[in-house]
Amino acid sequence: MDINNSVALVTGANRGLGRAFAQRLVERGARKVYATARRPETVDLPGVEVLPLDIADPASVRAAAEAAPDVSLLVNNAGIQTGTDLVTGSLDAVRRELETNVFGHLGMIREFAPALARNGGGAIVNVLSAMAWFGGKGANAYHLTKAAAWAMTNGVRLELAEQGTLVTAVHLGLADTDMAAGWPVDKIAPSDLADAALDGVEAGSAEVLADRWSRDVKSRLPLAPEEFNAAMDRALAALTAG
Repeated sequence: MDINNSVALVTGANRGLGRAFAQRLVERGARKVYATARRPETVDLPGVEVLPLDIADPASVRAAAEAAPDVSLLVNNAGIQTGTDLVTGSLDAVRRELETNVFGHLGMIREFAPALARNGGGAIVNVLSAMAWFGGKGANAYHLTKAAAWAMTNGVRLELAEQGTLVTAVHLGLADTDMAAGWPVDKIAPSDLADAALDGVEAGSAEVLADRWSRDVKSRLPLAPEEFNAAMDRALAALTAG
């Protein structure tokens, strides 16, 4: 699809990657950009149409779909990370991440799929993570949700193919946002991530590996679990050592 003249809706558009997606969509000629956030007053971009949206609230998702029936590109960006482990961490926190990062994205797809079909098929971008493929202490709930979101993305891609909807999974390591502020390592600029994702949509790509980190991690997936974990330990040590 052509980004120019598209009608896009971006979740979590008040900061970070979502704000960068909304800004680049405007700059690349989208006819309309719905910029959504739980607190719509925090969206500060010119040239967008602001909508309130909490993707973990089905009623809010339904209201957004009713308010934006002309959408041809859905960018599922909003997400949370609670820093929770699976065995000893708060089960409520694990559930909260799942509700947002998996069921929130799926709810958006379910509500907007009919509009995408009416508007020619269009495209969906699901912002995932290289952590769909590996875990780590203090981030295993996040790993769980991103792995589940990857599987969900692959499933809905098959289900929506008949209506002509492209579903693009976007993986990255770390982006230069508030969520990654504590990591003193190289990070992809949010605008570069947005451009890589939108370029992938225009190319009809099912998957975008937006940076070297995501490409390296995926390349190790054929390894046995013990070899994969050892390779990831070495890579993480080298990353944090600079």
